[in-house]
Amino acid sequence: MKSLLKIIPLLLVINLLFSCKRTDEYQVYAIKYADGWKIQAKDWVTGADLSDSVDVCEMFWLIKSHDGKNILVDAGFIDSTNTFKEYTRPDSMLKKLNIEVSEISDIIVTHPHNDHIGGLILFPEARVWMQQDDYDYFIGPAWEENGYRTGFEKNDVENLLSISKQGRLKLIKGDNIEIMPGISVFTGSKHTFGNQYLRVNSGKNKILLASDAIWFYLNMEKELPVCVCMDTASYVKTIKRIKTLVADPGLIIPGHDDMVFRKFTEVQDWIVRIE
Repeated sequence: MKSLLKIIPLLLVINLLFSCKRTDEYQVYAIKYADGWKIQAKDWVTGADLSDSVDVCEMFWLIKSHDGKNILVDAGFIDSTNTFKEYTRPDSMLKKLNIEVSEISDIIVTHPHNDHIGGLILFPEARVWMQQDDYDYFIGPAWEENGYRTGFEKNDVENLLSISKQGRLKLIKGDNIEIMPGISVFTGSKHTFGNQYLRVNSGKNKILLASDAIWFYLNMEKELPVCVCMDTASYVKTIKRIKTLVADPGLIIPGHDDMVFRKFTEVQDWIVRIE
């Protein structure tokens, strides 16, 4: 009996340590919602060779915790103009994983371009995380005479202001900040005024969701900026930095490269698990 009493506290400690470890480990999925198309890289990548081509697509990401929490990275957009030949609304894509909009607890916005935040209105209960500098610029100076607003839409400003009034907006101030256990955000690429990218602990490895801090694998391989950014030098500097933030460069995920959906294991049509 005494031996059993000695073992029980040890088992409780082991169980506690295991539980603590699991709370900061996640499964990560890339979800495509508009199908890819091939373009000459020079159209979007500054300094690309004429022979370079890239397959473009629209995607967002799902981070699933072991305790059932569902976190989105960006929210896609709603295509009401039939811009894309093949398009599925982001909330419909999540249903392929048996996830309803009410089950999304948080959305981490990497930056306020419409293809990343236009779908926020699909998730009326989620808490929204965004860099404060990016938010402040987006709702104010971007719309002044000399403001930089490529890719921005006015109705997204109104939606973000509404989210703020509802108390669902969580503003982040700064670089290299752990906003949730096992999820850290970084800034500096100047794709927009203060866009961010994420590093996520998946247990065995860390995954870097670059979003538009790296559009294509080509950007990473040749260390070239995209043409849509406020400071090309900062963009290239960030590519170099991103390469130092994870042990496996194969787990750096660009924001618009359709190759992502050929590199990783498909779990549903247009959905792959990053591992």
